[in-house]
Amino acid sequence: MSVQTEGTDTAGATGVRKTEAPPPRETGRPVAKRRAGASAPYLLLLPALLATLILLGWPLVKNGMLSFQNLNPRQLILHLTEWNGIDNYKEVLGSPDFWKVVKRTVLFTAANVVLIMVIGTLVGLLLARLGKKMRLLLLFGLVLAWAMPVLAATTVFQWLFAQRFGVVNAVLDSLGWHSMADHNWLGTQMSTFSVVTLLIVWQSIPFVAINLYAATTTIPKELYEAASLDGAGAWKSFSSVTFPFLKPFLLATTFLEVIWVFKAFPQIFAMNEGGPDRLTETLPIYAFIEGFGNQHFGMGSAIAFLTMLVLLFLTAYYLRLVLKQEEDEL
Repeated sequence: MSVQTEGTDTAGATGVRKTEAPPPRETGRPVAKRRAGASAPYLLLLPALLATLILLGWPLVKNGMLSFQNLNPRQLILHLTEWNGIDNYKEVLGSPDFWKVVKRTVLFTAANVVLIMVIGTLVGLLLARLGKKMRLLLLFGLVLAWAMPVLAATTVFQWLFAQRFGVVNAVLDSLGWHSMADHNWLGTQMSTFSVVTLLIVWQSIPFVAINLYAATTTIPKELYEAASLDGAGAWKSFSSVTFPFLKPFLLATTFLEVIWVFKAFPQIFAMNEGGPDRLTETLPIYAFIEGFGNQHFGMGSAIAFLTMLVLLFLTAYYLRLVLKQEEDEL
């Protein structure tokens, strides 16, 4: 809006000059409305944040408090709270068994994640190349394996590798390996880990394969056509076109698999309870046995808290890789 005012121009003549009127002042209602709109996302997130704090935050605080206590059956019966400072952590960190379990857990996690990612990636790439009917059939089988409850799958593998009447021993015996007719697959550390690894890899491949197949559908087909015109073969096409697009998905999926395998509990415990002779205990099994099995609840809480610290370290390393990748892209 403009208003006309009389004035004198540079030549001395009287003329009409237009000046802009100041913008209208905003009333309180639009400002309040904008503020309410800006705070709406935080209000919508508030219930989820409160549920997270209640369901995850309080158990974490409680576990941290227990790790600084001497909590055994005597204290539970008498309702005593005996604080012992960092004695639990000193005992755990000073125990050679703890460091053996840490080393075993890291090696077990690394072996499983490598197998899962390699086989899952190959299956995901296979899904991208299959026809519609074969793809649906393979996806149906993957979803069935993925949807099977963990304890149910563990029970099936116990039956498959049973010493007597096991399917695997019967098949090996029929193929000529008669010494395997009564083989105890859960009798040694290596064979027990082999069965558990086979179970975890079998359960985890569907997630990786379906995730990677979904990622391949986002790659423009024109890039493959351009690569073929340049004379690129299958490997060159994968390394120059497919892998750069799949790299973020591979990093995210690898990170998730590291966490899931690292904290794997039901497969190992239900298979052989960390045996034989506690040689297949990983950190979650070790914390459970020390806490509930030996009824040293403060000790078990300290081991569980240290396990979370190891996972936080892995998380920080993953975030560092992601940030470095984003910087390279910029």
